[in-house]
Amino acid sequence: MDLLTANDKQGTYPASYYQATTQMLEVQPLLEQDTDCDVCIIGAGYTGLSAALHLAETGMNVVLLDAHRIGWGASGRNGGQLGSGQRLDQEQLESMLGQPKAHTLWDLAEESKHLVHGLIKRHAIECDYQAGIMHVDHRRRFVEGSKTYAAKLQQDYGYDKIRFIDQPEIRSLMDTDAYFGGTLDMGAGHLHPLDLALGLGRAALKAGVRVFENTKVTGLEAGNIVRVSTRRSCVNARFVLLACNGYLGQLDQAVARRVMPINNFVIATSPMPQERAQSLIRNRAAIADSKFVVNYFRLSKDNRLLFGGGENYGYRFPDDIKSFVRKHMLQIYPQLSDVDIEYGWGGTLGITMNRMPHLARLAPNILSASGYSGHGIGMATLCGKLASEAIAGTASRFDLMASIPSPRFPGGAAFQAPLLALAMLYFSLRDRF
Repeated sequence: MDLLTANDKQGTYPASYYQATTQMLEVQPLLEQDTDCDVCIIGAGYTGLSAALHLAETGMNVVLLDAHRIGWGASGRNGGQLGSGQRLDQEQLESMLGQPKAHTLWDLAEESKHLVHGLIKRHAIECDYQAGIMHVDHRRRFVEGSKTYAAKLQQDYGYDKIRFIDQPEIRSLMDTDAYFGGTLDMGAGHLHPLDLALGLGRAALKAGVRVFENTKVTGLEAGNIVRVSTRRSCVNARFVLLACNGYLGQLDQAVARRVMPINNFVIATSPMPQERAQSLIRNRAAIADSKFVVNYFRLSKDNRLLFGGGENYGYRFPDDIKSFVRKHMLQIYPQLSDVDIEYGWGGTLGITMNRMPHLARLAPNILSASGYSGHGIGMATLCGKLASEAIAGTASRFDLMASIPSPRFPGGAAFQAPLLALAMLYFSLRDRF
């Protein structure tokens, strides 16, 4: 199954709240003639856009190819949360890699947030940033762990923007009895993800990146000059970066064995009166809960609830995404049963076995960065920058990320679909019981 076209029309953004509330870029041309460049980047999401922009600013000749449009994939469809840290918490990283390396990874994650904020400011990207993310516990037994973890980040990592919140405070901030405690991180936040992607696209075009949309890559031929084949042309490049995440397909089997595509779904309600919207999340922070199949939600600038959640056992989107996700929203906010759902959309992201990004040097001049496991706004943007550093000749930070063990999924890429179904069924049952 080709996930590039399994659930979407060629070159068409999904009918999402984000698509309806952004200023679209003009369609960039299809690549129809062979061309040469210093760097060819495949995938115009956060990773590819960040790498292209940073490389172009050093004077390199960059070609950026996408099978659809700039920001068409997960970068333009996600929950909009710019979180702190890595996808694994620091206790897990310390256990896996040791405290010094775990601390370095924390510092890189902090840099990822600063990088996003810097790009927004430098390129005047309007994307509705709002500070605050609450990580909330759907089981009482998780609360003590949240309290301990907030204290650890304060004491061991000097991070004073996070604090523990108990159940009474949760109830004062959210009109729901679904949660028992958690943390409030004011150093994290949320934004309009498609606005960010398109803003990076405008910046890359202005910096001289040659962007070709609706140009699917069909193959790579390694060598001193890498030959990147498309349906109508080829690009001859000194370096190549695969920035495809969940839409890699068959371009590289080594990456496909370590990065599994999964689907996720989001709905947007119709706008609500200010007082009613404010009652749902009084501090207007974004929310992510402790379920393995995470519920994540936030208020938009125009007082809609944007709610993501629900597991999917295959690669086809549900026929009725609005109804599919709505039942999860009503488990948290049953009082919204009378509110219309105006938008519902799905997308595909890439996850890894250990939930850490998978960075790899596939050949001396072919790099790959993907597998952000739902933590991509900051980390994908940073990993694009790290890839640009490696291509420009300073590879230490890219190689540090690439040194993190990245286990293969059992059975390889061919068994990912049945494995996904079994895993999602198991964890959805664990969440319930």
